[in-house]
Amino acid sequence: MKLASSSQEAMQLVQSGDRIWCHSMAATPVPLLEALAHRALELQDLTVMQLHLEHAESICTPELQGHLRNRCFFAGESTRALINTGQADYVPLFLSELPKRLRSDEERVDIAMIQVSPPDSHGNCSLGISVEASAAAVQSASKVIAMINPQMPRTHGDSFVNIRQIHCAIECDYPLIEHPYQEPTEIQQAIGRNIADLIDDGDCLQMGIGGVPDAVLEQLADRKDLGVHTEMFSNALPRLIELGVVTNSRKKKQRGKSVTGFVMGSRALYDFVDDNPSVAFLDIEYVNDPTIIARNDQVVSINSALQVDLSGQVCADSLGTQIYSGVGGQVDFVTGAAFSRGGKSIIALPSTAKGGAMSRIVPTLAAGSGVVTTRAQVDFVVTEYGVAKLKGLSLRERARALIDIAHPSFRADLAAARWF
Repeated sequence: MKLASSSQEAMQLVQSGDRIWCHSMAATPVPLLEALAHRALELQDLTVMQLHLEHAESICTPELQGHLRNRCFFAGESTRALINTGQADYVPLFLSELPKRLRSDEERVDIAMIQVSPPDSHGNCSLGISVEASAAAVQSASKVIAMINPQMPRTHGDSFVNIRQIHCAIECDYPLIEHPYQEPTEIQQAIGRNIADLIDDGDCLQMGIGGVPDAVLEQLADRKDLGVHTEMFSNALPRLIELGVVTNSRKKKQRGKSVTGFVMGSRALYDFVDDNPSVAFLDIEYVNDPTIIARNDQVVSINSALQVDLSGQVCADSLGTQIYSGVGGQVDFVTGAAFSRGGKSIIALPSTAKGGAMSRIVPTLAAGSGVVTTRAQVDFVVTEYGVAKLKGLSLRERARALIDIAHPSFRADLAAARWF
Protein backbone atom coordinates (compact mmCIF):
# COMPACT_ATOMS: atom_id res chain seq x y z
CA MET A 1 0.00 0.00 0.00
CA LYS A 2 1.29 3.43 -0.94
CA LEU A 3 0.54 6.18 1.57
CA ALA A 4 -0.07 9.41 -0.34
CA SER A 5 0.55 12.80 1.18
CA SER A 6 -2.72 14.24 -0.15
CA SER A 7 -5.98 13.38 -1.88
CA GLN A 8 -4.63 15.04 -5.03
CA GLU A 9 -1.64 12.70 -5.06
CA ALA A 10 -3.89 9.67 -4.60
CA MET A 11 -5.97 10.74 -7.59
CA GLN A 12 -2.97 10.34 -9.89
CA LEU A 13 -3.99 6.67 -10.06
CA VAL A 14 -7.09 7.75 -12.01
CA GLN A 15 -6.76 7.72 -15.80
CA SER A 16 -9.05 8.67 -18.69
CA GLY A 17 -11.79 6.13 -19.31
CA ASP A 18 -11.72 4.72 -15.78
CA ARG A 19 -14.91 3.50 -14.16
CA ILE A 20 -14.81 4.43 -10.49
CA TRP A 21 -16.98 3.03 -7.71
CA CYS A 22 -17.51 5.46 -4.83
CA HIS A 23 -18.28 4.30 -1.30
CA SER A 24 -21.82 5.46 -0.65
CA MET A 25 -24.37 6.63 1.92
CA ALA A 26 -22.90 8.25 5.05
CA ALA A 27 -19.50 6.74 4.21
CA THR A 28 -19.12 8.97 1.13
CA PRO A 29 -15.40 9.98 1.13
CA VAL A 30 -15.99 13.67 0.48
CA PRO A 31 -12.30 14.77 0.37
CA LEU A 32 -11.57 12.10 -2.25
CA LEU A 33 -14.54 13.23 -4.34
CA GLU A 34 -13.33 16.83 -4.21
CA ALA A 35 -9.85 15.74 -5.34
CA LEU A 36 -11.39 13.62 -8.09
CA ALA A 37 -13.29 16.64 -9.38
CA HIS A 38 -9.99 18.50 -9.84
CA ARG A 39 -8.26 15.49 -11.40
CA ALA A 40 -11.17 14.91 -13.79
CA LEU A 41 -10.57 18.27 -15.49
CA GLU A 42 -7.28 16.82 -16.76
CA LEU A 43 -8.94 13.65 -18.08
CA GLN A 44 -11.79 12.45 -20.28
CA ASP A 45 -14.67 9.98 -20.03
CA LEU A 46 -14.55 9.09 -16.35
CA THR A 47 -17.58 7.30 -14.89
CA VAL A 48 -18.45 7.48 -11.21
CA MET A 49 -20.74 4.63 -10.11
CA GLN A 50 -22.65 5.08 -6.91
CA LEU A 51 -25.62 4.32 -4.78
CA HIS A 52 -26.69 7.38 -2.82
CA LEU A 53 -23.84 9.85 -2.31
CA GLU A 54 -23.91 12.53 0.36
CA HIS A 55 -22.29 15.96 -0.16
CA ALA A 56 -21.28 15.06 -3.71
CA GLU A 57 -21.75 18.51 -5.24
CA SER A 58 -18.08 18.66 -6.28
CA ILE A 59 -18.56 15.98 -8.96
CA CYS A 60 -21.85 17.42 -10.23
CA THR A 61 -20.69 20.74 -11.63
CA PRO A 62 -21.28 21.84 -15.27
CA GLU A 63 -17.57 22.15 -16.07
CA LEU A 64 -17.13 18.39 -15.60
CA GLN A 65 -19.27 17.54 -18.67
CA GLY A 66 -17.19 15.38 -20.99
CA HIS A 67 -14.70 14.76 -18.19
CA LEU A 68 -16.86 12.88 -15.67
CA ARG A 69 -20.33 11.34 -15.80
CA ASN A 70 -22.27 10.00 -12.84
CA ARG A 71 -23.85 6.55 -13.13
CA CYS A 72 -26.45 6.32 -10.36
CA PHE A 73 -28.23 3.27 -9.03
CA PHE A 74 -30.17 5.62 -6.75
CA ALA A 75 -30.73 9.34 -7.27
CA GLY A 76 -29.66 11.70 -4.53
CA GLU A 77 -29.88 15.39 -3.86
CA SER A 78 -26.66 16.10 -5.77
CA THR A 79 -27.43 13.94 -8.82
CA ARG A 80 -31.21 14.27 -9.20
CA ALA A 81 -31.13 17.35 -11.42
CA LEU A 82 -28.35 15.90 -13.59
CA ILE A 83 -30.32 12.72 -14.17
CA ASN A 84 -33.45 14.59 -15.14
CA THR A 85 -31.60 16.78 -17.63
CA GLY A 86 -29.75 13.88 -19.25
CA GLN A 87 -26.36 14.82 -17.78
CA ALA A 88 -26.14 11.72 -15.58
CA ASP A 89 -27.41 8.16 -15.90
CA TYR A 90 -29.96 6.43 -13.67
CA VAL A 91 -29.94 2.62 -13.67
CA PRO A 92 -33.12 1.06 -12.25
CA LEU A 93 -31.99 -2.10 -10.49
CA PHE A 94 -32.94 -4.21 -7.49
CA LEU A 95 -30.32 -3.47 -4.86
CA SER A 96 -29.66 -7.19 -4.34
CA GLU A 97 -28.48 -7.46 -7.97
CA LEU A 98 -25.86 -4.71 -7.88
CA PRO A 99 -23.00 -6.65 -6.22
CA LYS A 100 -23.52 -9.49 -8.72
CA ARG A 101 -23.08 -7.05 -11.60
CA LEU A 102 -19.89 -5.67 -10.07
CA ARG A 103 -18.41 -9.09 -9.41
CA SER A 104 -19.34 -10.44 -12.86
CA ASP A 105 -17.76 -7.42 -14.59
CA GLU A 106 -21.12 -6.47 -16.14
CA GLU A 107 -20.41 -3.17 -14.36
CA ARG A 108 -16.63 -2.92 -14.73
CA VAL A 109 -14.83 -1.38 -11.75
CA ASP A 110 -11.38 0.00 -12.49
CA ILE A 111 -11.05 1.88 -9.19
CA ALA A 112 -12.88 1.51 -5.89
CA MET A 113 -12.76 4.68 -3.83
CA ILE A 114 -13.58 3.98 -0.17
CA GLN A 115 -13.43 5.35 3.37
CA VAL A 116 -12.19 2.97 6.08
CA SER A 117 -11.12 2.76 9.69
CA PRO A 118 -7.43 2.55 10.59
CA PRO A 119 -5.99 -0.97 10.32
CA ASP A 120 -5.82 -3.30 13.29
CA SER A 121 -2.71 -5.28 14.25
CA HIS A 122 -3.43 -7.70 11.40
CA GLY A 123 -3.73 -4.96 8.78
CA ASN A 124 -7.52 -5.13 8.56
CA CYS A 125 -9.38 -1.87 7.98
CA SER A 126 -13.17 -1.70 8.15
CA LEU A 127 -15.68 -0.24 5.69
CA GLY A 128 -17.42 0.82 8.86
CA ILE A 129 -20.92 2.20 8.62
CA SER A 130 -21.56 1.24 4.98
CA VAL A 131 -20.82 -2.16 3.45
CA GLU A 132 -23.69 -2.17 0.88
CA ALA A 133 -22.17 -2.90 -2.55
CA SER A 134 -18.78 -1.40 -1.69
CA ALA A 135 -17.44 -4.72 -0.42
CA ALA A 136 -18.12 -6.20 -3.87
CA ALA A 137 -16.54 -3.19 -5.56
CA VAL A 138 -13.32 -3.62 -3.55
CA GLN A 139 -13.18 -7.29 -4.50
CA SER A 140 -13.75 -6.46 -8.19
CA ALA A 141 -11.65 -3.34 -8.66
CA SER A 142 -8.26 -3.27 -10.37
CA LYS A 143 -7.15 -0.58 -7.93
CA VAL A 144 -8.40 0.58 -4.53
CA ILE A 145 -7.96 4.12 -3.18
CA ALA A 146 -8.78 4.45 0.52
CA MET A 147 -9.32 7.35 2.87
CA ILE A 148 -8.25 6.09 6.30
CA ASN A 149 -10.29 7.96 8.88
CA PRO A 150 -9.90 7.47 12.65
CA GLN A 151 -13.52 8.60 13.08
CA MET A 152 -14.83 5.62 11.08
CA PRO A 153 -16.19 2.86 13.36
CA ARG A 154 -14.92 -0.69 13.08
CA THR A 155 -17.89 -2.87 12.31
CA HIS A 156 -18.26 -6.63 12.16
CA GLY A 157 -19.28 -8.85 9.26
CA ASP A 158 -18.27 -8.38 5.62
CA SER A 159 -16.71 -5.00 6.27
CA PHE A 160 -13.01 -5.83 6.43
CA VAL A 161 -10.48 -4.66 3.84
CA ASN A 162 -6.86 -5.62 4.37
CA ILE A 163 -4.17 -3.05 3.63
CA ARG A 164 -2.77 -5.50 1.04
CA GLN A 165 -5.93 -4.88 -1.01
CA ILE A 166 -5.37 -1.09 -0.97
CA HIS A 167 -3.13 0.39 -3.65
CA CYS A 168 -3.06 3.96 -2.39
CA ALA A 169 -4.33 5.59 0.79
CA ILE A 170 -4.49 8.93 2.50
CA GLU A 171 -4.90 9.53 6.21
CA CYS A 172 -7.67 12.02 6.91
CA ASP A 173 -9.37 12.82 10.22
CA TYR A 174 -12.76 13.87 8.88
CA PRO A 175 -16.23 14.08 10.51
CA LEU A 176 -18.66 11.40 9.39
CA ILE A 177 -21.82 12.51 7.65
CA GLU A 178 -24.68 12.51 10.14
CA HIS A 179 -28.46 12.51 9.96
CA PRO A 180 -29.45 13.38 13.54
CA TYR A 181 -32.69 12.11 14.98
CA GLN A 182 -35.65 14.38 14.32
CA GLU A 183 -38.92 14.19 16.20
CA PRO A 184 -41.58 12.62 13.94
CA THR A 185 -44.38 14.91 12.85
CA GLU A 186 -47.98 14.32 13.94
CA ILE A 187 -48.74 12.67 10.59
CA GLN A 188 -45.67 10.44 10.86
CA GLN A 189 -46.64 9.49 14.40
CA ALA A 190 -50.14 8.55 13.23
CA ILE A 191 -48.71 6.40 10.44
CA GLY A 192 -46.31 4.88 12.94
CA ARG A 193 -49.15 3.92 15.29
CA ASN A 194 -51.08 2.30 12.45
CA ILE A 195 -48.04 0.27 11.40
CA ALA A 196 -47.16 -0.67 14.99
CA ASP A 197 -50.59 -2.28 15.33
CA LEU A 198 -49.51 -4.74 12.63
CA ILE A 199 -46.31 -5.80 14.39
CA ASP A 200 -46.36 -8.83 16.68
CA ASP A 201 -43.92 -10.37 19.13
CA GLY A 202 -41.15 -12.21 17.28
CA ASP A 203 -41.46 -10.26 14.04
CA CYS A 204 -38.28 -9.64 12.03
CA LEU A 205 -38.16 -6.03 10.84
CA GLN A 206 -36.87 -4.19 7.79
CA MET A 207 -37.23 -0.43 7.59
CA GLY A 208 -35.39 2.62 6.34
CA ILE A 209 -34.60 6.16 7.40
CA GLY A 210 -36.88 8.99 8.43
CA GLY A 211 -39.77 9.98 10.62
CA VAL A 212 -42.09 7.08 9.80
CA PRO A 213 -39.64 4.27 10.69
CA ASP A 214 -38.61 6.14 13.83
CA ALA A 215 -42.28 6.65 14.77
CA VAL A 216 -42.94 2.93 14.31
CA LEU A 217 -40.00 1.90 16.46
CA GLU A 218 -41.03 4.27 19.23
CA GLN A 219 -44.33 2.37 19.52
CA LEU A 220 -42.73 -1.05 20.04
CA ALA A 221 -41.34 -0.89 23.58
CA ASP A 222 -43.88 -3.47 24.80
CA ARG A 223 -43.05 -6.08 22.12
CA LYS A 224 -40.92 -9.15 22.76
CA ASP A 225 -38.13 -10.85 20.84
CA LEU A 226 -38.16 -8.71 17.73
CA GLY A 227 -35.52 -9.35 15.10
CA VAL A 228 -33.76 -7.07 12.63
CA HIS A 229 -32.77 -7.97 9.07
CA THR A 230 -32.68 -4.71 7.14
CA GLU A 231 -30.69 -3.00 4.41
CA MET A 232 -30.49 0.09 6.64
CA PHE A 233 -30.10 0.38 10.42
CA SER A 234 -31.46 3.64 11.83
CA ASN A 235 -31.34 5.93 14.86
CA ALA A 236 -34.23 4.43 16.82
CA LEU A 237 -33.03 0.81 16.87
CA PRO A 238 -30.34 0.99 19.60
CA ARG A 239 -32.97 1.96 22.18
CA LEU A 240 -35.02 -1.15 21.41
CA ILE A 241 -31.90 -3.32 21.62
CA GLU A 242 -30.93 -1.81 24.95
CA LEU A 243 -34.49 -2.30 26.27
CA GLY A 244 -34.32 -5.99 25.35
CA VAL A 245 -37.15 -5.62 22.82
CA VAL A 246 -34.90 -6.54 19.89
CA THR A 247 -33.20 -9.82 20.78
CA ASN A 248 -33.03 -11.57 17.38
CA SER A 249 -33.63 -14.77 19.31
CA ARG A 250 -36.33 -16.14 16.99
CA LYS A 251 -34.47 -15.57 13.72
CA LYS A 252 -33.42 -18.51 11.58
CA LYS A 253 -30.59 -16.61 9.89
CA GLN A 254 -27.90 -14.92 12.05
CA ARG A 255 -29.80 -15.68 15.22
CA GLY A 256 -28.82 -13.26 17.97
CA LYS A 257 -27.54 -10.62 15.53
CA SER A 258 -29.09 -7.56 13.91
CA VAL A 259 -28.27 -7.76 10.19
CA THR A 260 -27.78 -4.67 8.04
CA GLY A 261 -25.99 -3.39 4.94
CA PHE A 262 -25.36 0.15 6.18
CA VAL A 263 -26.27 2.64 8.88
CA MET A 264 -27.02 6.32 8.47
CA GLY A 265 -27.87 8.52 11.41
CA SER A 266 -26.41 10.27 14.42
CA ARG A 267 -22.95 10.05 15.97
CA ALA A 268 -24.57 8.12 18.83
CA LEU A 269 -25.72 5.52 16.31
CA TYR A 270 -22.20 5.23 14.88
CA ASP A 271 -20.80 4.83 18.38
CA PHE A 272 -23.35 2.08 19.05
CA VAL A 273 -22.23 -0.05 16.09
CA ASP A 274 -18.52 0.56 16.70
CA ASP A 275 -16.91 -2.80 17.56
CA ASN A 276 -20.37 -4.21 18.33
CA PRO A 277 -20.49 -7.89 17.32
CA SER A 278 -24.27 -8.00 17.80
CA VAL A 279 -24.68 -5.92 14.62
CA ALA A 280 -23.57 -7.73 11.45
CA PHE A 281 -22.77 -5.56 8.42
CA LEU A 282 -23.15 -7.91 5.47
CA ASP A 283 -22.87 -7.69 1.70
CA ILE A 284 -26.10 -6.29 0.29
CA GLU A 285 -26.30 -9.19 -2.18
CA TYR A 286 -26.92 -11.37 0.89
CA VAL A 287 -28.90 -8.93 3.01
CA ASN A 288 -31.38 -8.17 0.23
CA ASP A 289 -31.59 -11.64 -1.27
CA PRO A 290 -35.32 -12.53 -1.10
CA THR A 291 -34.51 -16.21 -0.59
CA ILE A 292 -32.39 -15.34 2.46
CA ILE A 293 -34.95 -12.86 3.81
CA ALA A 294 -37.71 -15.47 3.51
CA ARG A 295 -35.85 -17.98 5.67
CA ASN A 296 -36.69 -15.87 8.70
CA ASP A 297 -40.26 -16.22 9.94
CA GLN A 298 -42.59 -13.24 10.42
CA VAL A 299 -40.62 -10.81 8.27
CA VAL A 300 -42.25 -7.37 8.25
CA SER A 301 -40.95 -5.03 5.56
CA ILE A 302 -41.81 -1.34 5.83
CA ASN A 303 -41.16 0.81 2.77
CA SER A 304 -42.31 4.15 1.41
CA ALA A 305 -43.98 5.38 -1.77
CA LEU A 306 -44.49 8.60 -3.68
CA GLN A 307 -47.87 7.54 -5.10
CA VAL A 308 -50.19 4.55 -4.93
CA ASP A 309 -52.97 4.19 -7.49
CA LEU A 310 -56.40 2.72 -6.82
CA SER A 311 -55.34 -0.67 -8.19
CA GLY A 312 -52.44 -0.83 -5.72
CA GLN A 313 -49.54 0.00 -8.03
CA VAL A 314 -46.68 1.61 -6.11
CA CYS A 315 -44.51 4.35 -7.57
CA ALA A 316 -41.45 4.88 -5.38
CA ASP A 317 -38.67 6.15 -7.63
CA SER A 318 -40.14 8.93 -9.79
CA LEU A 319 -42.55 11.83 -9.95
CA GLY A 320 -44.03 11.23 -13.36
CA THR A 321 -41.04 11.10 -15.70
CA GLN A 322 -38.78 12.89 -13.21
CA ILE A 323 -36.52 10.46 -11.35
CA TYR A 324 -36.55 11.18 -7.64
CA SER A 325 -34.82 8.27 -5.87
CA GLY A 326 -34.43 4.66 -6.97
CA VAL A 327 -35.79 1.14 -6.97
CA GLY A 328 -33.50 0.26 -4.08
CA GLY A 329 -34.41 -2.72 -1.94
CA GLN A 330 -38.18 -2.31 -1.76
CA VAL A 331 -39.03 -5.23 -4.06
CA ASP A 332 -36.31 -7.40 -2.53
CA PHE A 333 -37.98 -7.14 0.86
CA VAL A 334 -41.57 -7.18 -0.39
CA THR A 335 -40.74 -10.48 -2.10
CA GLY A 336 -38.85 -11.85 0.89
CA ALA A 337 -41.70 -10.97 3.25
CA ALA A 338 -44.24 -12.59 0.91
CA PHE A 339 -42.42 -15.92 1.12
CA SER A 340 -41.65 -15.66 4.85
CA ARG A 341 -43.92 -17.74 7.06
CA GLY A 342 -46.22 -15.21 8.72
CA GLY A 343 -44.60 -12.34 6.80
CA LYS A 344 -46.14 -8.99 5.91
CA SER A 345 -45.06 -6.18 3.61
CA ILE A 346 -46.17 -2.63 4.30
CA ILE A 347 -46.10 0.40 2.02
CA ALA A 348 -46.38 3.55 4.14
CA LEU A 349 -47.02 7.08 2.92
CA PRO A 350 -48.69 10.31 4.05
CA SER A 351 -52.09 10.72 2.44
CA THR A 352 -51.17 14.05 0.80
CA ALA A 353 -48.26 15.98 -0.69
CA LYS A 354 -47.49 19.66 -1.34
CA GLY A 355 -48.86 20.79 1.98
CA GLY A 356 -52.13 18.92 1.52
CA ALA A 357 -52.76 20.25 -2.00
CA MET A 358 -52.67 16.84 -3.68
CA SER A 359 -53.50 13.27 -2.78
CA ARG A 360 -50.79 10.61 -2.84
CA ILE A 361 -53.49 8.02 -3.44
CA VAL A 362 -54.52 8.60 -7.04
CA PRO A 363 -56.88 7.07 -9.62
CA THR A 364 -53.91 6.37 -11.91
CA LEU A 365 -50.24 7.06 -11.48
CA ALA A 366 -48.92 10.27 -13.00
CA ALA A 367 -47.94 9.82 -16.65
CA GLY A 368 -44.46 8.36 -16.95
CA SER A 369 -44.29 7.11 -13.36
CA GLY A 370 -42.36 3.92 -12.80
CA VAL A 371 -44.09 1.03 -11.05
CA VAL A 372 -41.64 -0.26 -8.45
CA THR A 373 -43.93 -2.68 -6.62
CA THR A 374 -46.71 -4.15 -8.74
CA ARG A 375 -50.31 -4.44 -7.62
CA ALA A 376 -49.94 -8.22 -7.47
CA GLN A 377 -47.17 -7.84 -4.88
CA VAL A 378 -48.71 -5.25 -2.58
CA ASP A 379 -49.91 -6.45 0.81
CA PHE A 380 -50.66 -3.57 3.24
CA VAL A 381 -50.84 0.15 2.43
CA VAL A 382 -50.83 2.50 5.43
CA THR A 383 -51.51 6.23 5.78
CA GLU A 384 -52.29 8.36 8.80
CA TYR A 385 -55.96 7.49 8.20
CA GLY A 386 -55.65 3.75 8.51
CA VAL A 387 -54.61 0.44 6.99
CA ALA A 388 -55.71 -1.12 3.70
CA LYS A 389 -54.92 -4.80 3.27
CA LEU A 390 -54.92 -5.32 -0.50
CA LYS A 391 -53.59 -8.85 -0.89
CA GLY A 392 -56.31 -11.00 -2.43
CA LEU A 393 -58.70 -8.13 -3.15
CA SER A 394 -60.27 -7.42 -6.53
CA LEU A 395 -59.66 -4.10 -8.25
CA ARG A 396 -63.05 -2.84 -7.07
CA GLU A 397 -62.36 -3.92 -3.48
CA ARG A 398 -58.88 -2.38 -3.56
CA ALA A 399 -60.25 0.96 -4.69
CA ARG A 400 -62.72 1.02 -1.81
CA ALA A 401 -60.03 0.10 0.73
CA LEU A 402 -57.60 2.74 -0.53
CA ILE A 403 -60.23 5.47 -0.71
CA ASP A 404 -61.02 4.75 2.94
CA ILE A 405 -57.43 5.63 3.97
CA ALA A 406 -57.06 8.62 1.63
CA HIS A 407 -57.33 12.14 3.00
CA PRO A 408 -61.05 12.94 3.55
CA SER A 409 -60.78 15.97 1.27
CA PHE A 410 -60.03 13.75 -1.72
CA ARG A 411 -62.24 10.72 -1.10
CA ALA A 412 -65.22 11.93 -3.13
CA ASP A 413 -63.03 12.83 -6.11
CA LEU A 414 -61.26 9.49 -5.94
CA ALA A 415 -64.57 7.64 -5.86
CA ALA A 416 -65.82 9.61 -8.85
CA ALA A 417 -62.62 9.01 -10.81
CA ARG A 418 -62.49 5.30 -10.12
CA TRP A 419 -62.08 3.51 -13.43
CA PHE A 420 -63.21 0.01 -12.41
